[in-house]
Amino acid sequence: MDSIIVNFAPTGMVPTKKDTPYVPISAKEIIEDVKKAFQIGITSVHLHARDVLTEKACYQKEVFEEIILGIREFAPKLVIAVTTSGRMYSEFDKRTDVLDLTGKSKPDMGSLTLSSLNFYNRESINSPEMIKNICEKMNKNGIKPELEVFDFGMINYAKYLISKGILKEPYYVNFILGNIAGAQPNLTQIAAMLNEKPLNTVCSFGGIGKFQFLTNSLAIAIGCGARIGIEDNIWYDEQRTKLATNEDFLIRLHKIINAMEKRVCSSEELRDMLKLKAGNGEYGV
Repeated sequence: MDSIIVNFAPTGMVPTKKDTPYVPISAKEIIEDVKKAFQIGITSVHLHARDVLTEKACYQKEVFEEIILGIREFAPKLVIAVTTSGRMYSEFDKRTDVLDLTGKSKPDMGSLTLSSLNFYNRESINSPEMIKNICEKMNKNGIKPELEVFDFGMINYAKYLISKGILKEPYYVNFILGNIAGAQPNLTQIAAMLNEKPLNTVCSFGGIGKFQFLTNSLAIAIGCGARIGIEDNIWYDEQRTKLATNEDFLIRLHKIINAMEKRVCSSEELRDMLKLKAGNGEYGV
């Protein structure tokens, strides 16, 4: 594709101000970073919320609501996805509290990690029952799953959920590469993942840590979307001499897109691809 999805992940749940002063923590900071990103050019945003005192991830829908409404003041058509991660909270009610938002604060999409996995020093537990229950709540509330795939088994599990009618087409997948216990950003594994993805799937690639720049570059070269932001990486260079702002990452990404004679996919185009409502007050599936 000549139209490149830019999936912006500004915050995550791991980096703190001690790690980098540039990670947005408060609702105001997150909104401001998304506004700068929107002005540079993004297609969608993948949101986490934080407690401003502890900087730890928080699940309360009221915090997400403040962020989402702030973003929609200046970007009413931007595709907004929210996390349902099990990395910090294991209870279904906490993980899915944000999925109960309605009206202008309703997210278009919600993340859905398709298996349990290990990160460098922490696990993320996603039982089959939890995955199905989260997906079914998304279906009930008209929110599109943003599938997060870290290895080949997760692709297979997506196909299983499709066969059971739990996942509905069209599908959206973020392939996250470079995790210590997952698929790696090389041409062999990327080609195999693309070959194995379900039909009618829109996909983006993100890289963890030093693999972000490489993964984004490979994704753009083959016409796939790029997931980018401080959630996945805090360093501008592989030698770790310069901490990056989200703005730094996006400006460099745009240079790559332009150099390859491609353009950024608009939110309207992505909404059409995923059969999402048009925005401007109407959100979700």
